[in-house]
Amino acid sequence: MPIRLQPGFFDIHERTTKLTEMGDPLVGLKERIAWEAFRPILNVVYEKPRKSSAGAKPIDVILMFKILVLQQLYNLSDDGIEYQIRDRLSFMRFLGLQIESRVPDAKTIWLFREHLKELNLVEELFEKFHQQLAAQGYVAKAGQMIDATFVEAPRQRNNREENAAIKSGKIPQEWRQTPNKLRQKDTDARWVKKNNENYYGYKNHINADQTNKLVQSFAVSNAAVHDSQVFEELLDQTVDPEGKKRQIYADSAYRSKDQEESLSDNGFESQIHEKGTRCHPLTDEEKASNRIKSKTRARVEHIFGAQHAMGGHIVRTIGIIRARVKIGMMNLVYNMRRLLQLIKRDATTVNPQQGFIRIGASLAA
Repeated sequence: MPIRLQPGFFDIHERTTKLTEMGDPLVGLKERIAWEAFRPILNVVYEKPRKSSAGAKPIDVILMFKILVLQQLYNLSDDGIEYQIRDRLSFMRFLGLQIESRVPDAKTIWLFREHLKELNLVEELFEKFHQQLAAQGYVAKAGQMIDATFVEAPRQRNNREENAAIKSGKIPQEWRQTPNKLRQKDTDARWVKKNNENYYGYKNHINADQTNKLVQSFAVSNAAVHDSQVFEELLDQTVDPEGKKRQIYADSAYRSKDQEESLSDNGFESQIHEKGTRCHPLTDEEKASNRIKSKTRARVEHIFGAQHAMGGHIVRTIGIIRARVKIGMMNLVYNMRRLLQLIKRDATTVNPQQGFIRIGASLAA
């Protein structure tokens, strides 16, 4: 009869040690972020009094939050993240789970995210992490890069009458009579055409720091909302010790005469691209100015590229409220990942012979 070998502590320890040596990115994420700082915000999820002490106890809120971070980082569905937690040692180690530990199922993960939606907690979590960034010296001091990107939603196959009703803020009569069908219809997402391509869904509007490429603030709208309509909501009004506000970089979609006057009146230096028209094309001087501004403004595209690599430009949810949760988590997880890159970039080493601190070479500029 064959002997069954059970994995022991040292077997698992050897494998996880090897994962670390091979560059497991979750090690830094686990160690560099103060996860317990999020607990006061997350604890409200379970504040509803239990009717009895019977049944399974709620799963720790930090564990559930870290699962959502993993889910966003690796672009996994609820079923997908449950499977991967059960299958991957790196995920279990990040979550602090053992082989025999209880793993939340897909339904539990969905419900926890629903609680974040109902309690509107994602914005608070985003701001809480900014406190950690500031504590580590990553405070926004340079220019504000403002831009938006499309986040596509599952496309709806509606007829013209149904689309017309949705645009006017009404729900088609047939849908109201069929609740199950209505639950599968997204009445918040919108179609828009840009550069001869059609998009359906939402927009992620962000304000990012020029130097560190960290998302400072964000807003979510349907895809048809023009970028300029969310512009003022994103502006950072902070004044530095010299009484100046941070410069603003944005493409020409944000430029108008009224906007430029408003920025000037409010103490902002505008680096928004000049806009040409058919009757008034850009001069050579304006084109040269735009090229200079683009060297800074283009850095915001690096952020969208990194988010796209995480699958962040697609949401599988229905409705703008759930989209805000997913897009908010995308911006938060991007900042967490970016923090690790910044720490690596700014790593310091001490020269024992000369006794000075040398700033490490830039690895994630």
